[in-house]
Amino acid sequence: MPVITIDGVKIEAQPGKTIIEACLENGITIPHFCWHPSLSVAGNCRMCLVNVGSQKKSPEGTLEVDGEGNPVIMWMPKLQIACATPISDGMFVSTKDDKTLTAQNSVMEFILINHPLDCPICDEAGQCKLQEYAYKFSKGESRFDDIKNHKDKRVAWGPQVMFDGERCISCSRCIRFATEIANQPVLSFVQRGDHVTIETFEGTQFDSPYSMNVIDICPVGALTSIDFRFKARVWDMSFNDSVCPGCSRGCNIKVGVRDNEILRLEPRANPIVNKYWMCDAGRTTQYKWVNANRVSGSYIRSDKGLVLADADTAYTAIAKAIKQYKSDEVMIVVGGMLSNEDVYTVKKLASEVIHTNRLVVVERTDTGFADSFLRTADRNANSHGIASLGITSIKPNEIADYISKNHIKALLVLGDEIIRGDEAILSAVKSLSFFALATFNECQSTEIANVIIGSATYAESEGTYTNITDRVQHFTPAIVTKENMRIMGMKMSRLDKFGAQNDRWTQGDKRDCKQHWRIAQGIAEALGTNFGYKNSESVFDDIVKHVTGYNHMSYDALDSHLGLTLNHAQHPESLGVIYESHTLKPN
Repeated sequence: MPVITIDGVKIEAQPGKTIIEACLENGITIPHFCWHPSLSVAGNCRMCLVNVGSQKKSPEGTLEVDGEGNPVIMWMPKLQIACATPISDGMFVSTKDDKTLTAQNSVMEFILINHPLDCPICDEAGQCKLQEYAYKFSKGESRFDDIKNHKDKRVAWGPQVMFDGERCISCSRCIRFATEIANQPVLSFVQRGDHVTIETFEGTQFDSPYSMNVIDICPVGALTSIDFRFKARVWDMSFNDSVCPGCSRGCNIKVGVRDNEILRLEPRANPIVNKYWMCDAGRTTQYKWVNANRVSGSYIRSDKGLVLADADTAYTAIAKAIKQYKSDEVMIVVGGMLSNEDVYTVKKLASEVIHTNRLVVVERTDTGFADSFLRTADRNANSHGIASLGITSIKPNEIADYISKNHIKALLVLGDEIIRGDEAILSAVKSLSFFALATFNECQSTEIANVIIGSATYAESEGTYTNITDRVQHFTPAIVTKENMRIMGMKMSRLDKFGAQNDRWTQGDKRDCKQHWRIAQGIAEALGTNFGYKNSESVFDDIVKHVTGYNHMSYDALDSHLGLTLNHAQHPESLGVIYESHTLKPN
């Protein structure tokens, strides 16, 4: 492999790599705005200028050294952009000499001439490359005395993205993303010089299902989310690693929380699953239902209506009802959003305690949602994980017949709303002698269920999903509940961030909702069987021991490799270097 010397340090790099890629792979930072590893090279911000040279050769062809034995370098007459300059064996690169630092300062001064002082109101403040570089590579003063250019500050490019022309630094990342990734080439530079701006072509709008990714890759605050705009400052939020439950792709995400409420979701880089992207639907639909219309606590229906009860009383009521029926008269439905840990424990409840084989998951398919990029027709986040645990699937239009033909008398549904306006299913459920429900939100089922238990969403749980490519991925809670308060406190205190009771992540209502594996274990205990699980990890460890394909997996291994593939845990895929578009936010 080619050997190059960067700031006096020799490194090896793959042939064909550019200087900026070689530096990134070796932990060397070169400032840049326009370069992105998943986009074509534009080379227009000039922030990555570096000094490039080679060792001087004598007329005889030997490499020259000075009196101290150091190589004599012949530097190129002009600085080169690191994003477009390929490496070659024996190349010397300087990123810290006076010539390079002067150029970086000049580029920053040029960019800041017309940049507005919007930091106090800008959503990007606190995670902005321009802010970071202004401190690191700029002298902090301006020689410009004239009036700044003014451009349009609130231009809706489409239903999700707002453009501020004054903040734009013309890096062209958004233009390249729209053309190369979203396959919707509707953005272009217009005007010239310091009047240049970006517009959509006449009669078009940027409404790609992936349009909001331009907000993430914009290095400044020129592009903001219409959904999130002005909601919170980044330093007021905590960000937790999770997995999007919107479909079976399992895009890696960061959950942004303030006052125990989710304010935004954004993609988390995973080169194997979703690279740097996620769809707009995942961002805008997979957090609002977590915040609103939730079931908190446990309830038992009596002649006077629903009566609040503690969880143990609810478990006992369910167990008492189940005992009245034959095992094959009891049916259990698990939702496609349940984790592997949830489903595994429910299966143990069904097979080892109740002794029923009437355990199913309802398929949720939307062919209109699918595309050839990330979105899948399978809207159940964990359908592959549920299948790997041996659970049978049925279609929504088969539910009513299943209940009728199998003479079901007692139904337990965990993490799904099976009615969804279907009169046949509603009639079938009403005909049951007993109906228990563990659910996230109020729905048609909560209006008729005999026992209702508030259950924890993906944002309040710890567990794993197995995605459409059989990749097992770990997620942890981002929101505090009455159940996970101690777990979250220990996690945060170990990180020494946001760990005190008066910090913002602990504020707000704490719902009384439980993970489904705990609910299943509670029902089993009420029926006389103790599974003995202490936490989600202990359930997963049991899965690893007893379910083919999960061998050699652990939460630590899943975190280290950003997931592992079924049957291939001993041979994890190489992740390479993971690039961050923004300055790092607190975890």
